[in-house]
Amino acid sequence: MKWTTKITKVEPNHLVTKGYRQEDLIGNVPYSHVVYLLLKGELPSDEHGKMMDAILTACIDHGVTPPSSIASRVVASGGVPLPTAVAAGILSIGDAHGGAIEKGAKFLQDGIYRMVHEGKTIGEIAKILVAESRDKKKRILGFGHRVHTKDPRTKKLFILADELKISGSHIALSKAIQKELPKQTGKNLPINVDGAIAAISSDMGFDWKLGKAFFLLGRVAGLTAHVYEEQTEQKPMRKMFNDESEYEGPVERNLP
Repeated sequence: MKWTTKITKVEPNHLVTKGYRQEDLIGNVPYSHVVYLLLKGELPSDEHGKMMDAILTACIDHGVTPPSSIASRVVASGGVPLPTAVAAGILSIGDAHGGAIEKGAKFLQDGIYRMVHEGKTIGEIAKILVAESRDKKKRILGFGHRVHTKDPRTKKLFILADELKISGSHIALSKAIQKELPKQTGKNLPINVDGAIAAISSDMGFDWKLGKAFFLLGRVAGLTAHVYEEQTEQKPMRKMFNDESEYEGPVERNLP
């Protein structure tokens, strides 16, 4: 039995990735463009390549407080090799941390599909989606942020998407939802970087299932930097958090 793959052909002294010889890619095509090639099967246009690079940079790091940064630094403090500590951070990426791009993209792509098939406008479908989410008591991911009231990454990404003529129906829907949310909830919930990437990647034609991939591909560089800093500038097993704890188990007792 043979495996089949459409990614890379490996032969003695010969490597071909998605149809391109790797020695031709090296030094000629930026890393972010090769990532696009791997995910899409073709090299990006200049516009899509620049946008891909911007998306990965927007995901690169968000300080020491996210679960992935904490996990990587704690494990690094135990004296393990750098890849092990970085992997610990990657393993913490899931629906709650790093998952908003995936779920946000699915929400937007499903919304545009409904809009087309139900003959609605962007504004009408935004109103319906927000109302339905409220009825189901479900949060629309990609809006609001625990730190930022206006995510600076979102503004830059949307400016680029406009300049590169990538902006389409998914970005339009995300902006319509942003306007609709305060009308129905009374809360100002601006589009965060995850929501921006969800909308932009959808307008670029990416499957929503790749949402976590964008976050992962960008964030692994930041995690590497955190681990290296922890291993070179801090003592092993240093005190990182308040170690005071309160016991809430059974009262002390004797064996029968």
